[in-house]
Amino acid sequence: MQHSISMEDALHIAINHHQQERFVDAEEIYHAILEIDPNHAEATYRLGLLAIDIGCIQEGLHLLERAVSLNPDNELYQKTYAESRKEKQPGEIQQITDTIILDPTPEEMSEVRKVFSSGNFQTTKSLADALVQKYPQSAIALNALSVSYRYLGNSYESMKILQNVVVRFPDDPEYHFNLGVAYQDLCYFDKAIASYKEAIRLRPDYTLAYNNLGTIYLEIDELSNAQQIFQKLLEIKPMYFKALTNLGLISKNLGHPYEAIGYYQKALQSESSSAETYNNLGNALLDTGEFDAAITCFQKTIDLGPSLEQGYGNLLFAINYHPDKSATEIFEYYRQYDLRRYAPFKPEHPSYTNNPTPDRKIKIGYVSPDFKMHPVRLFLAPLLENHDKSKFEVYAYAELFKEDIISERYKHYVDHWIMTKGFNDDALAERIKSDGIDILIDVAGHTAGNRLQVFARKPAPISVSWLGFGYTTGLSAIDYYLTDEISAPDGSESLFSEQPWRVETPSYVYRPAEEMGEVNTLPALKNGYITFGTLSRSVRINHRTIKAWAQALHRLPSSKLIIDSKNYEDEAMVEKLLQQFELQGIKKDRIQAGYHSPPWDVLREIDIGLDCFPHNSGTTLFEMLYMGIPYITLTDRPSVGRIGSAILSGIKKPGWIAHSEEEYVDKLVKLGSDLASLTEIRTTLRDEMRKSDLMDEKGFARKVEKAYAEMFQKWCMRSSNQR
Repeated sequence: MQHSISMEDALHIAINHHQQERFVDAEEIYHAILEIDPNHAEATYRLGLLAIDIGCIQEGLHLLERAVSLNPDNELYQKTYAESRKEKQPGEIQQITDTIILDPTPEEMSEVRKVFSSGNFQTTKSLADALVQKYPQSAIALNALSVSYRYLGNSYESMKILQNVVVRFPDDPEYHFNLGVAYQDLCYFDKAIASYKEAIRLRPDYTLAYNNLGTIYLEIDELSNAQQIFQKLLEIKPMYFKALTNLGLISKNLGHPYEAIGYYQKALQSESSSAETYNNLGNALLDTGEFDAAITCFQKTIDLGPSLEQGYGNLLFAINYHPDKSATEIFEYYRQYDLRRYAPFKPEHPSYTNNPTPDRKIKIGYVSPDFKMHPVRLFLAPLLENHDKSKFEVYAYAELFKEDIISERYKHYVDHWIMTKGFNDDALAERIKSDGIDILIDVAGHTAGNRLQVFARKPAPISVSWLGFGYTTGLSAIDYYLTDEISAPDGSESLFSEQPWRVETPSYVYRPAEEMGEVNTLPALKNGYITFGTLSRSVRINHRTIKAWAQALHRLPSSKLIIDSKNYEDEAMVEKLLQQFELQGIKKDRIQAGYHSPPWDVLREIDIGLDCFPHNSGTTLFEMLYMGIPYITLTDRPSVGRIGSAILSGIKKPGWIAHSEEEYVDKLVKLGSDLASLTEIRTTLRDEMRKSDLMDEKGFARKVEKAYAEMFQKWCMRSSNQR
């Protein structure tokens, strides 16, 4: 509900949605009205009718009873309630008795609603505060005050008020629910969970409490608990839109995309204009390799929800992996993103008070959702740990719900640790500016949890993107893309919104996971055949890679192929993959598809690694090399199609880089036909890697710091010239 319309207009819109059976829209507006005025009899009555219409009988009767108690003189309320009780629960009609409640008068609440509807939340708070002084025992007045605090962005004060309310009114489930919302706003998840559970205990069919409880479990990655809650919610309300979409998200996260697609499609039957559901459906379709269908969903997401940042990010993520799009076609999507998401902020870019003295200590800030147990740690931690603190003051802006053991390590690598969950984009941009950051580094790109809209506000004089996404962000607000001459060769500048800032190849450094173990002997010596393998996710495995891999299998008739990633934990995904290879003449018994974590023993079964194309693999390429496994890569589109080449250049193995699909297959076959060479590679590759630039942590930190210093010097020169 928009706060610029009156409560009466909002109610009229909700009733129209209800009559047109757009139940989700109607329900949300009814609840929005009751959030500010729990004593609104008509909204309570209408919500009760809606609950009965969708099969939530007990909840509906409870609401109708409450409507009668709020307006005992309304004959329609009494008649509807009595008939509903008689129809739904024969023999259980109860006498309705009038009660005297020391609450604000209808006229007083009408004034509060009027001011609230105008969007003047500060005045709303003043009026509600006056009502609390006049009616100190009134839960309605206290609730109005708590809501006004929440809309002013002060969920902490809202929480304190509601904590007192639930002590005085412990048997009202709505106040426990509202307290849960305040806790959830503040990321006090354990307390929010307890409040929602109490609300459910008091009202066993409280759908919103179930939904918010499940959402918290989903946010903190307790997927099993979330799944149980949403399945229970569907028992109460079989076509409940939010439960269907969240179950789809859980199925997707558990590696069952086809199951997720089913939930999303069912949800869209209930609510066909949900941008978020189209976004989630696109993600599931992408896992199954349906690139065009996924892209269509993301475009629909943007059309329906132009402010939903996820839709843009996922569209760009998907287009990167499309096997048949050219680099120019792909970048056009990024250019459009920049026009739609960055252009509005250009006139608002702040001036900077940073001291333009090039030799002073430079403040650098890393913004990431991955300061935790995440593959990014293998590349980010070595840089942060080796920063020269005499020259750089390091800030970590951590977009986390909760910290873990890896987060604790990061805290020791940086000078300042700032948890950013709960900061909106404007607030975080202001915090970064007030911290005096000179260079702000995006480490996420368009991956989940990014804060690119903070970068669009340009809170620091210099901004850089690196590592997490592997390609341009599309934001011309970001000054530089930190890369190397292999990933972004000369002449590719037009394919980046930022200016590529090239360091000596590679633009990565790698620290192996501690539990990987030792390199084993070449599996082919025991098996008598070559085993190819990849640990890449399904989105990178397309008709081009399958064709090339099948050709290599044909030319080495005894060879086999291992494909191991979370996507292939799902039987339907495995079956589709095997069918694709069968179409290329490769029998199922030559393909081993599944999922094992950690994957170290799977890697010990592989003789030769397979890089994907046109979008290369990432972390798994480093892991293969460290386990003594050579891989063949195909250099393709800048920049995501050249990651494999940059890594091999960093270990001085240009002979494993192919420049055409035919050469790619030829190199696989040549390598697979030379057991002596493979045996030597297996025994020496890890040591070579340790001595290479790929694992020179201090050397990498120095070359990145040199790049930062040069960026800062350029800004200082421009800033001085402008004064």
